[in-house]
Amino acid sequence: MEPCSISIRPGAHGHWRFWLIWPGGNTALTATLAHAIGYDTDTGRFHQGSPVVAGTPPEIAECLLPHLPHRFLDELVAHMNKLAGQLRMAPAVPLAPLLQALRGRGLRIGLATNDGEAPARAHLASVGIGHLFDFIAGSDSGHGGKPQPGMLLAFAASQQLAPGQVVMVGDSAHDLTAGRAAGMATVGVLTGPAGTEDLADLADVILPDIGHLPDWLDRLS
Repeated sequence: MEPCSISIRPGAHGHWRFWLIWPGGNTALTATLAHAIGYDTDTGRFHQGSPVVAGTPPEIAECLLPHLPHRFLDELVAHMNKLAGQLRMAPAVPLAPLLQALRGRGLRIGLATNDGEAPARAHLASVGIGHLFDFIAGSDSGHGGKPQPGMLLAFAASQQLAPGQVVMVGDSAHDLTAGRAAGMATVGVLTGPAGTEDLADLADVILPDIGHLPDWLDRLS
């Protein structure tokens, strides 16, 4: 197998962005903000098209700001990123043994997230896996956000890999669109709001979760 990247996003992706600025006790404003970012208060889930699912913090803040007249974009984004870094991940599978096994195959691992880089690093450090990544980038790292391919191409360049040697693994159309735009193989996983039908046209293969990556790599070999 050629070296490749594995891109992993924290579980329960996006929920911190909403609850950290939630207006406790104001039912009307709660409903307005929920609608603005595609959050279903009855089910406690985001709609697939919500900016929270795959958008950057500034994109989400821009949706909220018209309803928060006393907040400012930079201040709100900084507040969201600061508090986000204090929350715990909810990984879909045990990450440390998975990442160690992938590294044992000689693979290089990168994280490309539309969250901020600082909270992403804090999330990984909080569960003791930050050192297992060769590259970490957020939408504020200077490479742009997904679905643009900048972060993915930056990973490939940093590891001296051609894009065709890299696999992009993601649970949203934004992830896989970025992978296709970068000229990489794409693997969809079903741990986000997107279903098989949403990812099928963008993925070379769809797996239930990233825990199935080793078996998939074995089949390729």
